Amino acid sequence: MTIKVLGIDLGKRYFHIHGVDSNGTLVTRKKFKRKELLLFLSNLEPCLIGMEACGGAHYLARKCAEFGHEPKLMAARFVKPYVKSNKNDFLDAEAICEAVQRPSMRFVTPRSQDQQALGALVKVREALVRRRNVVSNQIHGFMLEFGIEYPKGRKTVLRLREITAQHEGELPASMVVLLYRLEEEFRTLVAQIVDVEDDMQSIVLADDRGARLLEMPGVGLITAACLLAWVGDAKHFRSGRDLAAWIGLVPKQSSTGGKTTLIGIGKRGNTRLRCNLIHGARSALQWHIDKPSRWSSWAQSLKATKKPNVVAVAMANKMARMIWVILARNEKYQAFA
Repeated sequence: MTIKVLGIDLGKRYFHIHGVDSNGTLVTRKKFKRKELLLFLSNLEPCLIGMEACGGAHYLARKCAEFGHEPKLMAARFVKPYVKSNKNDFLDAEAICEAVQRPSMRFVTPRSQDQQALGALVKVREALVRRRNVVSNQIHGFMLEFGIEYPKGRKTVLRLREITAQHEGELPASMVVLLYRLEEEFRTLVAQIVDVEDDMQSIVLADDRGARLLEMPGVGLITAACLLAWVGDAKHFRSGRDLAAWIGLVPKQSSTGGKTTLIGIGKRGNTRLRCNLIHGARSALQWHIDKPSRWSSWAQSLKATKKPNVVAVAMANKMARMIWVILARNEKYQAFA
């Protein structure tokens, strides 16, 4: 029998498959290692392949496409309702095989190698910034324990040797050595962050889409990098509203009995991207609201009646819709319609 639909449960070393024919009859159910799975897929006739969008899924989706198959990625929460009875790897593969055939299923667009690499840069920068802040707070905390109080921030850390010299005798020698080690780590982290940002900037500016995104108020280097890494050309979204909903910038709905009830934003999708868009919206509202544009009068009227956070999220929603036009239709940002 010929396999028409194949569900693959992904793992680090082992992969479980569940294949059915055009009638839904089980054809094969096997367990493979990575190399064995790739060999199996290369010899398999083209078919529909379903996988959960998790670690390694985008790579395997690209390989499946190279072999002539039609890979489809799905969010794990959409697959879970199709798991029958107890959970194991073969039942997960069966659920994936069932879910991928649903006509109303929502799929995740596989990301390219360049997108994954840019996304890795964004994540690494975020981790470095988090570690830099930890080191800075440790330095201030240790100094405060010895009664030495200075404002928090990079300037204080970079003046650490001068500060310790001013308080000579108040700090044990071992504590001074420890502070200098933390200062050295802080300087190293700052240099690494600059290097990563330089790499991100070269990638974003080399992409025409990135250059057009940076022309938009409220979109900086980090936000543009996130958009290129996780949204791409945005053509897999039907509209700007779909993109805003995927990011989690539209209200959740709890309606029944013909009564429509809207509550807070959904906060679905990429948390990092949503956070950057909301911060960018605050920046645009602060620095560009008084400049003539297609959205300034709308933002001013909204700001007069709504709370600041509500206005910021509404602005982020509008930004997401404009970003969709820039990416999906290859247009430039225009202040006026």
